[in-house]
Amino acid sequence: MVKDSLKKIDKLIKTDSAFVDDRARGGRSTRTFFQEGRWRSVYENLKKGDLVLMQFGHNDGAEDKTERYVNIEGYKEFLRLFIEQTRAKGAKPILLTPVARNFPWKEGKLQNVHGLYPDAVKEIAKELNVPLIDLNQKSMDFFTKKGQPYVSENYFMNFPAGLYEAYPNGQKDNTHFQTKGAVEVARLVFEGMKELN
Repeated sequence: MVKDSLKKIDKLIKTDSAFVDDRARGGRSTRTFFQEGRWRSVYENLKKGDLVLMQFGHNDGAEDKTERYVNIEGYKEFLRLFIEQTRAKGAKPILLTPVARNFPWKEGKLQNVHGLYPDAVKEIAKELNVPLIDLNQKSMDFFTKKGQPYVSENYFMNFPAGLYEAYPNGQKDNTHFQTKGAVEVARLVFEGMKELN
């Protein structure tokens, strides 16, 4: 992170530099992140004043994938646990609603694909007085402004065969981001942090 950027979130990060330790792993729900010992590893390394940005929901809501699915009540319980344990270490939790997928689009507007999971995050944020970044809404609004064709081609993992060595047959993926999309989502998160500041 650029030093100038940190001045814009000086109430959240009071130092002149920040180390980002990204513990996210693809395909994990709150439950599998916990069961695999990934949360324990975060918890054991937490120090007073650390920020813990928590964004789950994509995989929790995958009813057809029983190995990762977590119903709304279970999802909320895991979030409560992560928040309480973060605070027990003197660290600060920040909740994020799940980032939008590139569907469904309706009359040129991107819609919520995550069902009740974003609302569950908001409820926990309110219940436990945790700062919240509504990344679902921010990303839906931003992608809507850019338009479906642009977003599909430039932000999500949609590209023709032969473009990338790792994807000889091309790719049609409206969940995961190309670099450009990831940069924009990171910018939206930073925007949210500035608002919390």
